Amino acid sequence: MSDLLNGKVVLVTGASSGIGASAARVFSREGATVVLAARREGRLASLVEELTQKGAQASYVVCDVTVAEDAARAVAFTVDTYGRLDAAFNNAGLGGDRTPLHLMGDDVYDAVMDTNVRGVWNCLRHEIAAMLTNASGGAIVNNSSVGGLVAIPAAAPYIAAKHAVVGLTRAAADEYAQQGIRVNAVAPGTTRSEITADWFGRNPGLEEMVNSMTPQGRTAEPEEIANAAAWLLSDRSPFLTGTVLPVDGGFLNQ
Repeated sequence: MSDLLNGKVVLVTGASSGIGASAARVFSREGATVVLAARREGRLASLVEELTQKGAQASYVVCDVTVAEDAARAVAFTVDTYGRLDAAFNNAGLGGDRTPLHLMGDDVYDAVMDTNVRGVWNCLRHEIAAMLTNASGGAIVNNSSVGGLVAIPAAAPYIAAKHAVVGLTRAAADEYAQQGIRVNAVAPGTTRSEITADWFGRNPGLEEMVNSMTPQGRTAEPEEIANAAAWLLSDRSPFLTGTVLPVDGGFLNQ
């Protein structure tokens, strides 16, 4: 166990799989007490059991981030259980379909925007309110994407949503800097997860094509994104706020 997040109480959304589950493992290994939030209770319970067996402090709350009351309840549970909320990783997200814009259905647009934008909005409001009661403020990391900084074909709602996450990050960072709350974002490149596995499964050759566009020539492991988020949430990045950190194997350098 390290001490990057030692003593901090951290809420992780979308924690039942992928980057969120890896974040729960990384944050707890770095000394944090973690509260895991997601919709799939069975997976959350299993992950909490795994972490507590390793000596970590961990608990979970079932939460759909698209529902404001659920986001409020997740934050309230954290504060009621551990006395405060020091940090949060707003990771819950939805990829949607890879379909040309003119063929994209309203249902896909609504689902992607609801999860990726409204979900972050709901969480930010309640996390910030809780952190304003801390003498030392707090730190938040939102999970955007390289798609929040550039365009990717046949994914218009996803691109729009992840750009919006960048906007929310910068707006909140500016608004609450004086109160000691830092708000940053990670912008992962292609990362191994259920979302990308689904995309790759439905689009043969897509992973090879994306990897060929990445200087490091590979797909990221979710732990690599979680490590970057842990650093941004830690006291070792005290003068960083409003930053969008690409974790993309050099994709945006081209």
